[in-house]
Amino acid sequence: MSAWRPATLEEAGERSRESLRTRWGRVAAAWRTMVQAAVAASLAWLIATRVWGHGAPFFAPVSAITALGQSYVQRGRRAVELAIGVSLGIAIADVLLSLLGTGVLQLGLVVFIGMGLGLFFGSTPLFVGQAATSAALVATLMPPSSGISFARSVDALTGGMVALAIGSVLLPRDPLRMLRTSARRVIDELAGTLDDVADALAARDHDGAIDALARARTIDALGARLLAAVDEGRETTRYAPAHRGTRAKIDDYAEAAAQIDLAVRNTRVLARGAIRALDLDAHVPPGVAEAVHELARAVRAMPATLSGEAGLAAVREPAEHAAAEATRVLEGTGNLSVSVLVGQVRSTAVDLLVGAGLDAEAALAAVRRVQAP
Repeated sequence: MSAWRPATLEEAGERSRESLRTRWGRVAAAWRTMVQAAVAASLAWLIATRVWGHGAPFFAPVSAITALGQSYVQRGRRAVELAIGVSLGIAIADVLLSLLGTGVLQLGLVVFIGMGLGLFFGSTPLFVGQAATSAALVATLMPPSSGISFARSVDALTGGMVALAIGSVLLPRDPLRMLRTSARRVIDELAGTLDDVADALAARDHDGAIDALARARTIDALGARLLAAVDEGRETTRYAPAHRGTRAKIDDYAEAAAQIDLAVRNTRVLARGAIRALDLDAHVPPGVAEAVHELARAVRAMPATLSGEAGLAAVREPAEHAAAEATRVLEGTGNLSVSVLVGQVRSTAVDLLVGAGLDAEAALAAVRRVQAP
């Protein structure tokens, strides 16, 4: 018992330290949004009180904070939807409750109409939900007391528009840096998975091939984050004047992200093909593993090519070498399992060449050239 307790306390202390690091990490990651929300809430309140002359514009800062709390992805569109949805819900509640009074039936009615008009004017869950929720909030906590007034709707619109402006001009995220980080995570994992497949084939390691397939399946989450980062990057360049000059580069990353996604899918098929070949005890020539290692080398060269630090040749040379090596293997065997592996190597080589910036037809032609006997 005495030996158990110190170990347990030590583990608990370590978990506590890890938890503290995780929590501070969340705070550090969100500092930009925290600053934006603080400024937007204050400015929305100031405009509502000093410009519109409203005495207690509760919905102005609340709308600003809620809009900035949305995901960076498509934040501009979401902020507009939120502001309009909140304003619509408040307006509906103000009008109906001023005419009908308050009560359970009136609450149900304003929520019903709020959702209906939300669906009529906009179909997204955010828009519909905000219209209904705002109507319910007014009906239960803040019913109108001085007749029909659209002051609170104006406050909500003010907060949303202030949030949109602040998010665009005050500390907007660098879209290229964000894309480079997201792309690097996918690329590192994809390259590592390709090396795992190659190692499993070279060592005839069936369990290693299964592990490689499992690893390949986990890349989907990273790929989804990369595609989301592309959307966020485009959104940032649309609303942040300081980053509009990066649109062309973001388009390059968008094209690369789509091709990387295809390469990830091909890698999963490649891993399954490796498992199948090992299950059948098929003879897989060493050249297949070498070709897959070359694909991994091409993948690792992509960040430098996309950022402009290296030319297309950094990806093209290993990708074409992978296709050439796979072709030589196919010319020396008629094994169906090997043919499947070779086909995936070729397809992945094309995806990487297109992702690095080569035209699709030129990429296909490049792979076909190395296939010629």
